[in-house]
Amino acid sequence: MVRSVLTIAGSDSGGGAGIQADLRTFAAHGVHGLSAIAALTAQHTRGVTAVHVPPPDFLQAQIDACFDDFDVRVVKLGMLADAAVIGVVADALARHAPQAVVLDPVMVATSGARLLEPAALDALRSRLLPLASIVTPNIPEAELLVGRPIAGADDAAAAAEALLALGADAALVKGGHLPVGGPVVDRLHTAHATWIFEHARLPVDAHGTGCTLASAIAARLALGDDVQAACRAAGDYVHRALERAYRPGRGDVVVLDHFGAAR
Repeated sequence: MVRSVLTIAGSDSGGGAGIQADLRTFAAHGVHGLSAIAALTAQHTRGVTAVHVPPPDFLQAQIDACFDDFDVRVVKLGMLADAAVIGVVADALARHAPQAVVLDPVMVATSGARLLEPAALDALRSRLLPLASIVTPNIPEAELLVGRPIAGADDAAAAAEALLALGADAALVKGGHLPVGGPVVDRLHTAHATWIFEHARLPVDAHGTGCTLASAIAARLALGDDVQAACRAAGDYVHRALERAYRPGRGDVVVLDHFGAAR
């Protein structure tokens, strides 16, 4: 059977992030993309204007339908807006037991809009982190998850170790939000090793980079990479997509060129 990757995340009506970015990333990597929509957002390149969360039983039906018919190797998790949604997803993952789970803890949009209810943070920590093969927070998300500020490399390393202690098998703490002036440094920690990935910082305000990175990791894992190789290849893919990014809307935010990066 064709290898499939399932994204459980929010839909971006502007097409730059969320489910839409995930499916483009899967296609660019040559895996079959499946989707279970956990939230609907009304958004564009200037912000999020509305969020609708479908009933939990409908989300469960979407997830079960995917596992019933496809060879789901890896699940990528994105925007999960509330504790009820997180509970449905955690129960489904325990029931279906995919080979790997990539958790992108989406909490705040590029525009600053809050995408995770405060009460859901504990559920994400207690229900999803222990199921995660890898968690991929940016700096603000890592700060929320570990409950302390991150001002530099040492703090980022400590946050990654704290995420491992909470149950994740691996933690990739992304450095794009740390002070500018040098390269973007992402840190991958497992129980046995640490890797550093550096890319030149590009002068763009981009949308969908976190979704794309997590989806590229998921695709690489489905293709047989180990976690270190998957993270390295995914980071290079995002950098190429950023180099080719374009501005489809009236805002200053650019979106990634997935197929240009794949070429």
